[in-house]
Amino acid sequence: MKAFVFPGQGAQFSGMGKDLYESNELAKELFEKANDILGYRITDIMFEGTDEELTQTKVTQPAVFLHSVISAFCMGEAFQPEMTAGHSLGEFSALVAAGALSFEDGLKLVYARAMAMQKACEMAPSTMAAIVGLPDENVEEICAAINREGHVVVPANYNCPGQLVISGNVEAINEACAKIKEAGAKRALPLKVGGAFHSPLMQPAKDELQAAIEKTEIKTPKCPVYQNVDGKPHTDPQEIKQNLIAQLTSSVRWTQCVQNMIADGADDFTECGPGKALQGMIGRINKDVAAHGIL
Repeated sequence: MKAFVFPGQGAQFSGMGKDLYESNELAKELFEKANDILGYRITDIMFEGTDEELTQTKVTQPAVFLHSVISAFCMGEAFQPEMTAGHSLGEFSALVAAGALSFEDGLKLVYARAMAMQKACEMAPSTMAAIVGLPDENVEEICAAINREGHVVVPANYNCPGQLVISGNVEAINEACAKIKEAGAKRALPLKVGGAFHSPLMQPAKDELQAAIEKTEIKTPKCPVYQNVDGKPHTDPQEIKQNLIAQLTSSVRWTQCVQNMIADGADDFTECGPGKALQGMIGRINKDVAAHGIL
């Protein structure tokens, strides 16, 4: 079975989508529609912008969403998903690809999400760190021992076995990284991100985004969408909405998403969008399935 997966923030690069815009009429039409919806020419930043411009959350999220969705739509008849999933931000791309969200509504929600997250990031110094080479349970135990009122650190992204990202206050992240290294992790690296995504510190953003999601029409998708909060397939519009709202403060259970997709018959994964991060993760989760970019 064919599964289509969509990357999240961090996959962006200068020049992304330019070849599509210049070579495909549908892509050009959708990019121009996006410029109109956003009220500024995001294509100028995507095609010619500096890395610094592209890493602003309010730019990065819509840029990665646009590249991912338009790449998929430009596949024509080759784009026949039997299941979809997206990593964090990529879940919005996956919902548009599955027909649960319109292109326009998906972009508006992604932009609202980006702006809400940017504001939440500015409220308190917070960050994330990648942990490599320590079992998930050990990382969870260390985070739980440190986590307390005003001192937040939680598992945020379960990317693949042996690779977990934690999220929280800068002070708590530094303490956790030191203890995780003592426990034998190969690496505990703070990430260059704007804040503590997928942690309780995103609650203000969640409250803001909830209102926007509740007002948006979500249809029954044409195929199951495996959502981050539980890694399970969903087709009920109300369940999809609740999971999208919960996603901002919940862990991204990417390992579980991929494992459940494989258990349900997926044997061919196509990553739509910038970068190859998800292909690498899928290969580490299960070496027996095909994982590639758009062919």
